[in-house]
Amino acid sequence: MRAHRSHQAYWAFVGHRVSGIALAAFLPLHFLTLALVLKGTAALDSFLVLAEMPLFKIAEWGLVVLLAVHFFFGLRLLFLELHPWKRAGDSRLYWIVPSLFAAFLVGAVFVAGVV
Repeated sequence: MRAHRSHQAYWAFVGHRVSGIALAAFLPLHFLTLALVLKGTAALDSFLVLAEMPLFKIAEWGLVVLLAVHFFFGLRLLFLELHPWKRAGDSRLYWIVPSLFAAFLVGAVFVAGVV
């Protein structure tokens, strides 16, 4: 295993990239669902009944967590790029775990509101 892959910043990059790809893969499904409105209320209602299944609720939670991970790691990357580094051992490396915690906290709040 390469040394850079054991670094926390590398895994933050991977989390940001994977969540972005997963969100991009979700978009066509979202647009297909929105297109059901054009087919009439019966088509949308049949999908909404399907969307009440527990599997869909878990997938919806996963989507919210992916969005939060992408958001918080994206904020971290923006700050890293736009703010000058003071020294090589800057404390910004320690923002990775709080970013993950905040993302899962958003997911927990979402689950509490849905269930």
